[in-house]
Amino acid sequence: MNGGFLRQARVVIVIGKGGVGKTTVSAALARAASLAGLDSLVVEIEGKGGLTSAFEYPDELDYREVVLHAGDKAKGEGDVRGRTLRADEALVEYLENHAMGRLSKRLLSGGAIDVVATAVPGIKDILVLGKVKQLEREHPADLIVLDAPASGHAISFLAGAAGLLDAVRAGPIRAQAQDVVDLLTDEARCQVLVVTLAEEMPVNEAAEVAAAIEDRVGAHLGPVIVNGVYPPRPSLPDTDAAEELAAASSIHLRPGEARTLDSAARSRRGRQALQRSHLDRLSRVLPLPQVVLPFLFTASVGRAELDLLARAIATSLETLACPGDPDVMKGLA
Repeated sequence: MNGGFLRQARVVIVIGKGGVGKTTVSAALARAASLAGLDSLVVEIEGKGGLTSAFEYPDELDYREVVLHAGDKAKGEGDVRGRTLRADEALVEYLENHAMGRLSKRLLSGGAIDVVATAVPGIKDILVLGKVKQLEREHPADLIVLDAPASGHAISFLAGAAGLLDAVRAGPIRAQAQDVVDLLTDEARCQVLVVTLAEEMPVNEAAEVAAAIEDRVGAHLGPVIVNGVYPPRPSLPDTDAAEELAAASSIHLRPGEARTLDSAARSRRGRQALQRSHLDRLSRVLPLPQVVLPFLFTASVGRAELDLLARAIATSLETLACPGDPDVMKGLA
């Protein structure tokens, strides 16, 4: 795995509607980078714990980096590290780095960050994204994967820096906002991946979010990640034939089992046809290459499932000879 796409930008921001598997995809992207020999840092904003469970890491993430997965160096794998980013901790670190450590503790204990956030909308987002910018410059990993807030908040989260440029004419806040805008709009440094499902509402929202990212943020969009697609089953019969197939294979079915199997086959065929129609519509409303991830028939995602998704991402990305070209094949679809 050469990880071609994963080497294009140092920061990948993953956004999507709640429930589409955004955090799992973020973890899988970081692991795909690891398989390609890259050290990756996956950063969570909302801190819901999905990252740690996917890597089967026993503790919750905090502001300090931890190793979520130690890559097998004999196989040429990189490490996956993780951390959270919170506005108050980012502010404390900023002030301490500028010789104002005593002031930072007083501000934090007095709840001043909330007062400032009320007076200057978007300042919390700038503090977080400013830290991402700092990490990108310091190069602690080959790839930083940012698990952004759900799409309802993601646009304001990413667009806040541009808004502050209009509101603040000078000073450190404007300088920070400008640095963040420079990061978000530089294709060589940052790309945004939209995660969706092959369903009506998620597809609609993915198209709306992608348009807002381009119009309001000015960020470059990478391939759209379509999660939870039923993998093709070439052996699945086109008609109800469980009884005949069982007889041909010398399998004895108990009464009622043929009807149950035929019903399950019809349900799967119908689900696959519906998903194909949504994938086609997604191509029309959002003309980007598609990285299609298989539906996992499991109750939870652990290391084994994460590796399966990471390899699916790597395989699909390798087919994208020219990311951004809508004529490129759609991965595993």
